Amino acid sequence: MNPASPVRNLEDILDDLDIVLVMSVNPGFGGQKFIPHSIEKIKLLKKMIEDRGLNTSIEVDGGVKLENAKEIADAGADMLVMGSAFFGAGNYKTLMENLDGTLGNR
Repeated sequence: MNPASPVRNLEDILDDLDIVLVMSVNPGFGGQKFIPHSIEKIKLLKKMIEDRGLNTSIEVDGGVKLENAKEIADAGADMLVMGSAFFGAGNYKTLMENLDGTLGNR
């Protein structure tokens, strides 16, 4: 789902989906800032999934970094895609250890 796409667009097909990719930046290039209203989108989508008793996973891609990963996961995301923040970290192992500490055992 692109940032401008409303969650209600999935109402008729959600039962058929295994994964919903929520883009939290406008697709096209890396290094963009996370769009804050994506949090509410993730929460709404998670509620729709839970209300229907589905096993659909939510993946979030765009502007994900250590500083916002917990908020994104707490909103209901199951998978986080980290591009620029990961490759720009320098020490991948330390980043992943810090991310693991931030998210715990999810």
